[in-house]
Amino acid sequence: MAPSASELPKEIRTDRLILRRWRDEDLEPFAELNGDPVVMAHMPLLLDRAESDALATRINEQFNQRGFGLWAVEVLGVAPFIGFVGLSVPRFTAHFTPCVEVGWRLGRTHWGKGYATEAARASLTFGFDRLGLEEIVSFTVPANTPSIAVMERLGMTRNPADDFDHPRLPEGHPLRRHVLYRLTCTSRS
Repeated sequence: MAPSASELPKEIRTDRLILRRWRDEDLEPFAELNGDPVVMAHMPLLLDRAESDALATRINEQFNQRGFGLWAVEVLGVAPFIGFVGLSVPRFTAHFTPCVEVGWRLGRTHWGKGYATEAARASLTFGFDRLGLEEIVSFTVPANTPSIAVMERLGMTRNPADDFDHPRLPEGHPLRRHVLYRLTCTSRS
């Protein structure tokens, strides 16, 4: 039986990172990140401040409803907020839903340092060991090779038969096609 939301930790620590609940002071750097065309290159559109704040509100609501979500990521002694990494439940229907997804979005000055992999690995451990999940997925567009590399470093695997057209993007949209990676509790390393 999965723990109740009140029994779950408020933060997760790794060697270099704190995955924690969101604070008001995270909203401004989050909006900057969501307005960066390089960070958002594989997303359908940039978010303005109101849209970014609304996303942070939805993230907090998921924590309140489920006891988990996309944690704000802090680098110990380096940066109080670099983006998010964590678990979420997709809000669309596809052949693999309902499911729990591990995902990330970090400011580009923090790319290439292993933060996404480190935080995602902690999120997977939390999902399997604390939440009792049997499987966690991740997905992105085929051109997002840095995120695909993170998925593969995590031990996630892809079956091309699982690839899908994102139902929230219209036919012909250049980001509609997605690759799906999976990791089961029994297959993780």
